[in-house]
Amino acid sequence: MASISQLTPRRAQAQRAASPAAAKPLMSGDALVLEGVTRAFGALRAVDDVSLSVAAGQKYAVLGSNGAGKTTLFNAITGDFPPTAGRILFFGEDITALQPYERIRKGLRRTYQSSLLFKDLSVRDNLFLAVRGVGNARFSCWRAGPSHPTQQATEDILHRVRLDTIQHELVGNLAHGQQRQLEIGMALAGAPRLILFDEPAAGLSPAERRELVALLRGLPAHMSFVLIEHDLDIALRVVERVTVMHNGRVLKHGTPEQVENDAQVQAIYMGGQH
Repeated sequence: MASISQLTPRRAQAQRAASPAAAKPLMSGDALVLEGVTRAFGALRAVDDVSLSVAAGQKYAVLGSNGAGKTTLFNAITGDFPPTAGRILFFGEDITALQPYERIRKGLRRTYQSSLLFKDLSVRDNLFLAVRGVGNARFSCWRAGPSHPTQQATEDILHRVRLDTIQHELVGNLAHGQQRQLEIGMALAGAPRLILFDEPAAGLSPAERRELVALLRGLPAHMSFVLIEHDLDIALRVVERVTVMHNGRVLKHGTPEQVENDAQVQAIYMGGQH
């Protein structure tokens, strides 16, 4: 099946209109809506007919074992691997065919499993580049002075992610947990509307995990996020709604309590006991 991005505008519009999901009205307050999202690689459907909705300000988790399709789902949402079927709505706007940079400009952010930091620059410089990169002056050759809004925004994020005391430290010298904090800080640049966190607790020590929980709980109430996480103790403590995936499809939707106590989820992901 051809990707929507590969169709002409008229054919893409006709395909969406013909889809049963297209007739579903947008719920008031939805930040992100996935309608029958599928991502195929040849005969393999890594994500298969996934539908879910994240309300504005809602904290959401997508759980599942390795190979469940979680990261591919994130790639479809961000446009790294656009869906081969279905559509994606971001605050009511169809972004299915948009380029990744266009989604960023609309307020969508993402962290990755592997670090994408500039290891030879300071903490502050990394954050400043993130702030400058999503601003209107990102192509300006003028150096921002101390009173420039980008400098103040950098200060605010440094404080929010608790890195202001080590802001001049080279990133390559940071502990793994501090690098994860910095990645979250960079995702906060430019007042995002929704952030996708891909395995933020991977490789963290118990103390660093507690710091991560505090950081996620301290995010602004109006900001939505979707979290992929293998550590269920972290995921279920910081979100309000959970989707469990299995073999590319949705297995369960529910609250953290419902998912934690679900016998099918326990049998597949928790060995029958949690």
